[in-house]
Amino acid sequence: METEFITAGVTTTETLKTIYERRAIRKYKEKPVDNELIEQILDAGRMAPSAINKQPWKFYVLTDEDTIRTFSNEIAKIAAKDFIKDSLKEPIKTIKNILHSFHRTGIFSGGDPIFHGAPVVIFITGHQNDEWAALDIGMCAQNMMLAAKSMGLDSCPIGLAKYVEQTNVFDRLRVPLTERVHLAVILGYGDEKPEAHERVKTNALFIYGDEKEK
Repeated sequence: METEFITAGVTTTETLKTIYERRAIRKYKEKPVDNELIEQILDAGRMAPSAINKQPWKFYVLTDEDTIRTFSNEIAKIAAKDFIKDSLKEPIKTIKNILHSFHRTGIFSGGDPIFHGAPVVIFITGHQNDEWAALDIGMCAQNMMLAAKSMGLDSCPIGLAKYVEQTNVFDRLRVPLTERVHLAVILGYGDEKPEAHERVKTNALFIYGDEKEK
């Protein structure tokens, strides 16, 4: 699917190939990632654009399997409670999202319900008073995931990682009170090859000058 999409009227480049072949991977091989590769991926994230070049991101990296599993289970507990609380407020509106989240994360399945057995978890934070930090960190994370793909690794952005702030293990990250966790990126050698989801192609509107309006 991705090959057809790339070659449909555009020139294929290594960059485009990486973009179209990247997937959110939720199953990983039991194979560690060298620290040198992790550093290269972090450097790719640091090359992302940011508002007024503030470079607001900070990275907290976990590579110990037992530590990752502990954080995963503690985050899952908090996330589950939050989902249930939301469902009580708006049961009809939220039930579909809750079931989808439970299915995708395996939040009650034990093991590693949040980080999917990935050997590397990178929490990304920004200053709590930086209104542009979320956008900047999103671009940073995308750089990291594309870099990982180009280096033979796979990845997945983990939005539920923000719940780490409410766990009893959060202090182990040593994140200052002035920062907030926006998301985490997991890395590793993928053990699945999901198909690309269909992309919407009718969501672009070209605005021309008055003389070209029809």
